[in-house]
Amino acid sequence: MNTHNALFAHRVRLVAVAMAAVAFLLVAGQAAQAQVTPAAGYTPPDDTPSIKIGAVVFADYTFQQKPTVKDADGNEIHSNSFNVARSYINVTGNISHLVAFRITPDVTRESGTGSSLNGSMTFRLKYAYAQINLDDWLPKGSWIRLGIQQTPFIDSVDGIYRYRFQGTVFPERAGYMSSADAGVSFRTTFPNNYGDIHVGVSTGEGHSKAEANSQKALMVRVGFKPLPRHPVLKSWRLQGFYTADSVQSNAERTRAVFNTTFEHPYLNIGFDYLNTHDQSSAKPGSQNLHGKGWSIWGTPKKVFANGSSVEALLRYDYMEPNNEITTIGVSTVAGKGIDKRTIGGIAYWFPKIGSVAFALLFDVENVTFTDYA
Repeated sequence: MNTHNALFAHRVRLVAVAMAAVAFLLVAGQAAQAQVTPAAGYTPPDDTPSIKIGAVVFADYTFQQKPTVKDADGNEIHSNSFNVARSYINVTGNISHLVAFRITPDVTRESGTGSSLNGSMTFRLKYAYAQINLDDWLPKGSWIRLGIQQTPFIDSVDGIYRYRFQGTVFPERAGYMSSADAGVSFRTTFPNNYGDIHVGVSTGEGHSKAEANSQKALMVRVGFKPLPRHPVLKSWRLQGFYTADSVQSNAERTRAVFNTTFEHPYLNIGFDYLNTHDQSSAKPGSQNLHGKGWSIWGTPKKVFANGSSVEALLRYDYMEPNNEITTIGVSTVAGKGIDKRTIGGIAYWFPKIGSVAFALLFDVENVTFTDYA
């Protein structure tokens, strides 16, 4: 390992997250219509249109212990700031029991160096899709979505690893996956709660970028619960995820993830293994990059009688983005690059009232980059 080429980052943060939702019922402008009395033993589906409005705020104070930076006068300082990393407005609703929708504007800071809005808070779309529910014909939880929507893997684990406000899950944090993309997808569940399958076709560029070419990404996620009726292990889940995409024609960009999680009232744990392949072009002399890495995390918790809890956040990421580098027709020798991230924190979750949740997290994050040529 070339330790003299190492870079270090050490940060201490206090993070707060607030999530709220309130539901509104659409009132038809027409006069009340006659009600259809259901036949004995049959309850018709509820086709009353409705809209729900919610909000999510990620706010933090971050102090960077190292490396230090220099201000405009050349003084060596520790960078520190108050931030609103994310602010969502969620608008969801049902047109009928068959058709639903979601629109989520995302307010984030513009960081593009060539943009006139650099440093400003900008308003953009994070999610905007229509959903056709297939519960009348397929197992409950089956649907088709069209538009800008959650990518299959990120959506499946964010509900278990609920510390996105500290930092995203491993494949996304390492820069290999986006949480949302434009496309079409289909999900259905297996009988007796044994799992589900989610398949989609998207642009492959993520929600924050426009389509770059004619290539599309095929995403497949299969989730399986080996023991769905076991009193303790019923929440243990195994998942496989694969993305087949191309940067250009015949220039592959693939992602493969194996994931396992376990949920318990006093402990959630998870493990990811990631394998990546990026080929910049199919032309002679272009590079092939093969990366691999893994992540493990746990959140032991103490739950109080009023519904609040104190949780520890423990996480370790290890990534070799250039585990194997080859040039078409030529073998290349270069530093693999090793990225390590350690996160330790303590969180207090206030009692949840309905769908409203609020948490405070104090955490220390240490990142090192070594063995780069």
